[in-house]
Amino acid sequence: MPTIGTQPISAAAKPDTHARLLFGWWHRLPVLLQTEAVECGLACLAMVANYHGHDVDLAGLRRRFATSLKGATLARLMEMAGKLGFTCRPLKLDLGELTQLRMPCVLHWDLNHFVVLKRVTRHGIVIHDPARGVRKLGMREVSDHFTGVALELSPAADFTPVRERQAVSLRALTGKVRGLVPALAQVLVLALALEVFALAAPFYLQWVLDQVLVSADRDLLTLLGLGFGTLAILSALVTAARSWAVTWLGATLNVQWAGNLFGHLMRLPLDWFEKRHVGDVVSRFGSIQTIQKTLTMQFVGSLLDGLMSLVTLVVMTFYSAWLTLLVLGLFLGYGLARWLWFGPLRRASEEQIVHAARQQSELLESIRGAMPVKLANKQDERLARYVNATVAATNRDIGIQRLTIAFALGNQLMFGLGRVALIWIAAALALRNEFSAGMLVAFIAYADQFTSRAAGLIDKWMDFRMLRLHAERVADIALTAPEPRAEIAWTGPVPEASVELRNVSFRYAEGEPWILKNCNLRIEAGESVAITGPSGCGKTTLAKIVLGLLEPTEGEVLFGGIDIRKLGLDTYRQWVGAVMQDDQLFAGSIADNIGFFDPEASMERIVAAARMAAIHEDIMRMPMGYQSLVGDMGSSLSGGQKQRVILARAFYRNPRLLVLDEATSHLDQFNEAAINDSVRGLGMTRLIIAHRQETVASARRVVSLVGTTTERNLSGRTSGQIVAG
Repeated sequence: MPTIGTQPISAAAKPDTHARLLFGWWHRLPVLLQTEAVECGLACLAMVANYHGHDVDLAGLRRRFATSLKGATLARLMEMAGKLGFTCRPLKLDLGELTQLRMPCVLHWDLNHFVVLKRVTRHGIVIHDPARGVRKLGMREVSDHFTGVALELSPAADFTPVRERQAVSLRALTGKVRGLVPALAQVLVLALALEVFALAAPFYLQWVLDQVLVSADRDLLTLLGLGFGTLAILSALVTAARSWAVTWLGATLNVQWAGNLFGHLMRLPLDWFEKRHVGDVVSRFGSIQTIQKTLTMQFVGSLLDGLMSLVTLVVMTFYSAWLTLLVLGLFLGYGLARWLWFGPLRRASEEQIVHAARQQSELLESIRGAMPVKLANKQDERLARYVNATVAATNRDIGIQRLTIAFALGNQLMFGLGRVALIWIAAALALRNEFSAGMLVAFIAYADQFTSRAAGLIDKWMDFRMLRLHAERVADIALTAPEPRAEIAWTGPVPEASVELRNVSFRYAEGEPWILKNCNLRIEAGESVAITGPSGCGKTTLAKIVLGLLEPTEGEVLFGGIDIRKLGLDTYRQWVGAVMQDDQLFAGSIADNIGFFDPEASMERIVAAARMAAIHEDIMRMPMGYQSLVGDMGSSLSGGQKQRVILARAFYRNPRLLVLDEATSHLDQFNEAAINDSVRGLGMTRLIIAHRQETVASARRVVSLVGTTTERNLSGRTSGQIVAG
């Protein structure tokens, strides 16, 4: 890793004005909030790159530069910036020297975080924090967080701004949705009929005032009343029909879209889940509701608002061109104000969504960890974390409401005063006999229709622009590539159950230490092999690679002499059973969990699997036997019972390859011996990872996994490194 300079920044380090002119001072520094738990470095790099005209999003950088759960070192951040065309200058400086930095630049924060320095003011600084958004801090607060390390990023001589942002299409987000176009067409026809009814309504007042009252024609009044009464009944019926059609469309779209997105979610690689908080993933599913409601309830309305506002404008022109120009001016003023308000509102909405997701993560984490929280008497600390997250989310809500109220106030003032002026001018024209009383009333009605429809059109257009925010959140799921080669259909004969690792090496990201390096291992069909080694040497990682949960950085895994990627992971996993250290049970009965909710599960096979796992007697002592509920993720069972039910689930599959990762760590010696005897008697190939000698002794062959100190150091933090996540 490059050494960070320790000398004070000299005057030569101040920003060059000419360079600022060349490298995009006209660009606005965006706010990009990190999606993964430890991608603050990528987010900072994306913000600075966008400022200089390199239009790239986090998803694009994530595909190009892999990161791990350990975060990124400053050296790794510099390496990534260099590949984007930036010249990097790491600096060690004092707090008073921040003004001399070339901004925007990256600051090392809280010893485990990166932020972007946007501006230094007289009393503090403005930063773009990828975890919290825009923040204004006083110098005293800065001194509590800034570590004294900064990274200046300047476009190199060969820097070329490019666009690498991935397009987000509606079809890519929703997947295949059936019946959408016919349903939208039906809603469109019904909404168009309502618009026609609304357009005809002002004529009723005009004809009553100008025709009926002037001539005292009761027959005409009756005829008009019957005609427009019928129109009102038809309007009510069509409104009800449209509401039902929109409700049905929304429900249909929601069910299909949520199902498509969840199906895609379940096909994503394991490391995608490991890098994200549960609350954030749940929040992204919530964005589906926002998009669905906007599309079903506002899409058709926005189209018709645009069409009918033009029709209404033409009708108004026949009454008075000058008054129509006044109404059109109010509309343009509203559009300009709405456009100016959009940027701050979008940023506030994005921060609110992210902080609401963090609030939900704190809640879910505290619920899942209720036992250790109680044992450590940390209820108050968890409460403080949750309240802080709630306050942060609430403050963002208040910020959105403040913007909304300010805009509503300006809108009400503009249209209120405009309507007063409009009525005054129209009345003046009526006094000069250029307008009749009926024409005045009708024109005001049409003006109200135009302003409401035209303003609604602008509002919906801005809502559609705001959908990009939600679309980007959903895109993190929908546009992430699923496990590679998972659904390949293997058409050849079933291979023998031998496993071979050829020159397998693995690390979580480029520049990080190797977890495994040049591993070669062959397990013959039916053979039992135990893997031993010190904690952190990569045993569990090796098991995940054998199971296809992780793809080796180098080398290949063969099953029956065939690369498992050629077999297809879905096909390969049909022949594999596993018990991992962090395996979980699901809400349901014990029988459901052993059969893994197989709709055609055989009770005989379930009982046989339970006997092999030495859990049958425990189950039969329960009041409901195999129909006993396991509780939330197995909370009603002891640790040993839970582990044996998971073992029974693996045995139920009758796999050709069985991988056990500390599968008996919670068991007493008697049950462990019984299970080892069961496993030993199986004819399947077995890969056993264990520390306990009794389990190791059950294997026919023992392989010790040993690496260098650097390769075993999973933290990735060696002396002198700056790491942030």
